[in-house]
Amino acid sequence: MDFTFTSVANCQPVLIEVETFQVQQIWRQQAQERLDVSHLIDRTYRYHSVRELRWHLADRFSGPVHSLSLSRV
Repeated sequence: MDFTFTSVANCQPVLIEVETFQVQQIWRQQAQERLDVSHLIDRTYRYHSVRELRWHLADRFSGPVHSLSLSRV
């Protein structure tokens, strides 16, 4: 499965919290079209890494992590 996403950085002072990001919008590439699947995830969640987002998507779509391709726009 191929996914593309846009994000918003949540910059907090380093002493309070490590830098995180929230997914603003995410699409799943299927054949020749992009399907918006933003409604299937919690867009208020603050991810600490793209790796964490990959694990979340693998769980959400019931697939192995290694089968996911993820890129940021």
